[in-house]
Amino acid sequence: MRFDRSGGVFCHLTSLPGDHGIGDLGDGASAFLSFLGDADIDHWQICPIGPTLSGAGESPYQSPSAFAGNHLLIDLHGLVDDGWLDENDLEPSPDFPEDRVEYDAVREYKLPLLRTAFKRFEESASASGRRDVEAFREREPWLDDYALFRAISASRPEATWTEWPADLRTREPDALSAARERHADEVRYREFVQWTFDRQWRDLREVADAEGVSIVGDVPIYVALDSADVWANPEAFRLDEGGRPTAVAGVPPNPGDDGQRWGNPVYDWDRLAERDYDWWIARFRRLFELADVARLDHFLGFVRYWEIPADSDDPADGEWRDGPGRDLFETVERELGEAPFIAEDLGFEDPEMDELLHEFEFPGMRVPQYADWCTEGNRYQPMHYPESVVGYTSTHDTDTWVGYYDDLPGEQRECFRYNVGADGDRAVEWEIIEEVWRSEAVLAMTTVQDLLGLGSDARFNEPGTVDGNWEWRVSREALDDEITDRLWELAGKHVR
Repeated sequence: MRFDRSGGVFCHLTSLPGDHGIGDLGDGASAFLSFLGDADIDHWQICPIGPTLSGAGESPYQSPSAFAGNHLLIDLHGLVDDGWLDENDLEPSPDFPEDRVEYDAVREYKLPLLRTAFKRFEESASASGRRDVEAFREREPWLDDYALFRAISASRPEATWTEWPADLRTREPDALSAARERHADEVRYREFVQWTFDRQWRDLREVADAEGVSIVGDVPIYVALDSADVWANPEAFRLDEGGRPTAVAGVPPNPGDDGQRWGNPVYDWDRLAERDYDWWIARFRRLFELADVARLDHFLGFVRYWEIPADSDDPADGEWRDGPGRDLFETVERELGEAPFIAEDLGFEDPEMDELLHEFEFPGMRVPQYADWCTEGNRYQPMHYPESVVGYTSTHDTDTWVGYYDDLPGEQRECFRYNVGADGDRAVEWEIIEEVWRSEAVLAMTTVQDLLGLGSDARFNEPGTVDGNWEWRVSREALDDEITDRLWELAGKHVR
């Protein structure tokens, strides 16, 4: 096994307390890490930390970059400490809600302040500060294309890059040079913002290290079409000569549903193999600069994937294609060493996928909300979890445990209580948390919402919907000494 028996808590950064309408990389995140350290929690799991867009419902899984950081997470107090803002610049601060993120309001407040910080940096930065930015540019080869992509996108907000003029769309060198000159100030602003995010993130990593907490990042298998990734790396994707996708990702119809057309461009795995998976190696290298562990979303897609013709809206028109399988992960280990991955394998049973997980010792996932509690030996019941999995009470895509339990049919509810020996003395959320902690799963994970016993109104994301997701936040007072002590006791009791 690549992991020790341990426990973790999921809470995305946007959900943390913060003074400016959204969780950020400042004191709220440091306080959360202190809570995890005091509770003897080993892992903090988050969603992808790339920029989000209002047009994509603020989903961190539809980012314009798989490499960049979300500038909305930058701590403004940190910019005051840097000298690029002063406290008066932060006033008046809007009366943001503490329990939800209002993204439009956060942008309206924070983005002008980031522009002000950049302007002052440009006017008065020291020689060492300018050298630091240049060193960041040299260290992060993705930055140049990302900054230019966002600069051009800002000048053409009505269009995706597939609608840009042909010379920009197909990256003709003269057109790119002209665009860099035309948007030079905006490009430098985007670079400054990413440099700032990177510095603050590295400071937070030091806090995590001091608390003995590893950060579990997240890798969506696909990237958004309207992203710097696809525009700057057309050879990695199935695109036509004009840069437009010839095939997109999804899942096939199954009994009871019509399948899904996700619309993300699929990879040209044959060409990537010829290049030793250079884009994926760069992506994983960047990820492990930012996190200690990575959850691989939709792991089946690395084994086989459902490819739908780009000109079809019907998932049934797709077909299964072979993914890279072991060849990719052999290359990753050759280039990066043993990579600590968690594989999201929910909802699929595939012998070839299971063999790949076993060969590379990647733990899969088990979530008890998928269980049939009245069927003996069901694989999603925590008492049947093998050591080679990560057990969760809930995930960012499921209901909270209390919301799930409240909706359980009566017979299933009774079977659950019988299976876990619930006697009514404890809240139902602590029944499942202890059951997952007691299980053989090498990692046991819960969410902040489940620690607090919150219902469906605290759900973080509902797949297949756009509005109202990714908004929930926790208050500073919620994670109190009682919860800390209960988690600390569970860690000792179940040797995590």
